[in-house]
Amino acid sequence: MEAYRSFAGVYDMFMDNVDYDRWSAYLTGLLKEADIRDGLVLELGCGTGSMTLRLAQAGYDMIGVDISEEMLQIAQEKKEKSGCDILYLLQDMTEFELYGTVRAVICVCDSLNYLLEEEEILSVFRLVNNYLDPGGLFIFDFNTIHKYETMGETTIAENRPEASFIWENYYDEKERINEYDLTLFIREGEGELFRKYEEVHYQRGYTLEKFKELLKKAGLEFLSAWDGFTKKPPAPDSERICVTAREQGKVRKDRIKE
Repeated sequence: MEAYRSFAGVYDMFMDNVDYDRWSAYLTGLLKEADIRDGLVLELGCGTGSMTLRLAQAGYDMIGVDISEEMLQIAQEKKEKSGCDILYLLQDMTEFELYGTVRAVICVCDSLNYLLEEEEILSVFRLVNNYLDPGGLFIFDFNTIHKYETMGETTIAENRPEASFIWENYYDEKERINEYDLTLFIREGEGELFRKYEEVHYQRGYTLEKFKELLKKAGLEFLSAWDGFTKKPPAPDSERICVTAREQGKVRKDRIKE
């Protein structure tokens, strides 16, 4: 995946409107409800580590996995400044490997929408089930089809002193594929020169019913689904849904690699 290369360096700048503190508090609340107050927790698709760091500061022993070397480099820099002990791994989450099991796995910020095939999601779910402690918790979220349909064909632009972007969005309702073409202009050094970069990102819309089906197939037990960061049930106009599931007996190792 070529996404999040040049964008990695300015990702946090343009995501400064995201309330990571509220989001991490919500996730921590879900973990504590499952009586998980410490121990090893894995974040898949951790990006620049904003959530990983906050969960580490909340007392969890964090492991972060991401496929973007550029994003992980920034995550490492945050880790060093914070003094937190976080293990970051450059891996594809559809085939990640750990040395042992973890108490919980988290995959947020619509990372699963980047998987365009159901088999890829099933691979992730099977691996999650394999690496969870008995009864371990899995928390993930996803952008809904309603959100992509609402975005449709849209152009978004934002200008900052150090960088600017143009986001051209397209949604294929038949294939349920959302494409956004990202054009970046990033300041070079202290001068007035801006360099242009281009990236294309693809996400697929899935239904909650499809995720439930894949969870069951992977050997995970579906627990709950919430509208965004609330305790309200999903609604037809929900733009993000948060799901919890748990390990309920390991699938055979030969099935994991199917």
